[in-house]
Amino acid sequence: MTYPLNRLLVRHLRPYGGLLVGVVLLQFAATLASLFLPTLNASIIDQGVAKGDTAYIWSHGGIMLGVSLVQVICQISAVLLGSMVAMGFGRDTRAAIFSRVLSFSSREVNRFGAPSLITRNTNDVQQVQMLVLMTCIMILGAPITMVGGVIMALRNDWHMAWLIVVAVAALGLSIGLLVSRMVPLFQSMQKRIDVLNRVLREQISGIRVVRAFVREPYEATRFAEANGDLTRTALNVGRLMASMFPIVMLILNVSSVAVLWFGAAQIDADHIQVGQLTAFLQYLMQILMSGMMAVMMIVMVPRAAVCADRIMEVLDTDSTVVPPADPIRTVSSHGTVSLSGVGFTYPGADSAVLQDISFAMEPGRTTAIIGSTGSGKTTLVNLLPRLYDASQGTVRVDGVDVRRLDPELLWSRVGLVPQKPYLFTGTVASNLRYGNPDATDEELWHALEVAQARDFVEAMPGRLEAPIAQGGTNVSGGQRQRLSIARALVRRPDVYIFDDSFSALDVTTDARLRAALARETAEQAVLIVGQRVSTIAGADQILVLEDGRIVGRGTHDELLASTPTYAEIVESQLSAEEAAA
Repeated sequence: MTYPLNRLLVRHLRPYGGLLVGVVLLQFAATLASLFLPTLNASIIDQGVAKGDTAYIWSHGGIMLGVSLVQVICQISAVLLGSMVAMGFGRDTRAAIFSRVLSFSSREVNRFGAPSLITRNTNDVQQVQMLVLMTCIMILGAPITMVGGVIMALRNDWHMAWLIVVAVAALGLSIGLLVSRMVPLFQSMQKRIDVLNRVLREQISGIRVVRAFVREPYEATRFAEANGDLTRTALNVGRLMASMFPIVMLILNVSSVAVLWFGAAQIDADHIQVGQLTAFLQYLMQILMSGMMAVMMIVMVPRAAVCADRIMEVLDTDSTVVPPADPIRTVSSHGTVSLSGVGFTYPGADSAVLQDISFAMEPGRTTAIIGSTGSGKTTLVNLLPRLYDASQGTVRVDGVDVRRLDPELLWSRVGLVPQKPYLFTGTVASNLRYGNPDATDEELWHALEVAQARDFVEAMPGRLEAPIAQGGTNVSGGQRQRLSIARALVRRPDVYIFDDSFSALDVTTDARLRAALARETAEQAVLIVGQRVSTIAGADQILVLEDGRIVGRGTHDELLASTPTYAEIVESQLSAEEAAA
């Protein structure tokens, strides 16, 4: 169970080895001080109070104060260093998860799911981080206290050693039974947190759809079920944890009574003195309190182990899009794309999404792809910037297999406007400069003008500095598409890919945008995926996809005459007069 936890701790605590050594030494010093105090107290009672020696009481009381001060300083320093270790561990682990997720292809992201990845990088890391923190500030001294307490207690009176054995055994047995029931509950809790995050994310992202279909009651019920499942699991865990500390306190109090009961007989028999019995009782309390602190760690370990397992699952997952070992960083040509015998199959799928796809794109020419829903259009365009790797065949950009190109070079050559445009929290300018951080305001306005977005940006308060909400929810769908197109134009790539990027535009704006794009991209290769015939009719080459295969290629007029599938699409959208035109 703890193997992934061990690996995670070793991997991310290694840079803090020096601080950890400091924490251990400080905890050791603080523990030795705490173990020395009961003996001093016993000597004051037996040698000072019993004999009325005031000077002895003052001198040894001063020593006790000095030892207590050393203990306080060491404990505070240990807490400070331990906090630095735990916070650094959390920061490094979150950074490692984030870096690994950035390297994932769409396949790995879809496999884990966004809600689960968010939970793993926040809640899961926090649970392991708390374990590190509690270990540094509380648990490191526990075994030293237990061992040292046993030794010191036996020095005072070995006749009552059996009380220590019974108390520790009772504590270990009761806690072991509780922890064995907690482990599966912790595993279930993390999964239910994932489900709750997924439901909440879906409802917030799809709030317009929910309201449009008046599904608020259904979604409220769905959220209540996920929330109730998590609550019930958390309550079960809480009940076990709530019962743990009363059990510990019961054992501790019964042990105290037993020490006083049997110790009184030892004093009566003149085997020990009152101070020694007091010291024995204090050592027993230290042993049991250390056991209670160990219990806190035992409680945290199962959940932290579950979380570490989920974290390591992400860190141990390699992207299916592997960077080349010896990447090509320079190419001679610019803006040429070719696909040869390309096929693609999703993991676990019974059949291929794409089969035997071959075509070429050249600078200054526009290629369009059209086909019914599910024909593989988006999957195809995702192969060009290498969001996926082709299962068969070869994708070449500028004459080089994309699997051999340096990823930075590939992504600098290809500008993708996705089917679902996404804007980041910030401003219009910050979103546009996502494509080119060094772009000037003039370049931003030029891109906006080409994308037919200048008018509405000028009307926004702040213009280029107008705020954009997460996901672009404070602008319309058509405005998001135009801003996404402008972002790609700011990048000035050699290959433009528009994946159904004009679907939210009205016919007039679509026509103006395509005309402006034709002038702007006259020297670049352009790939347009469209649903509307009017959007792709002027392309130099149109590919018709059906069931993952190219069933027709040519110009608009050529396809009308030769490809029934294309003719059906045209007929369904345009009148006979428009088709002829």
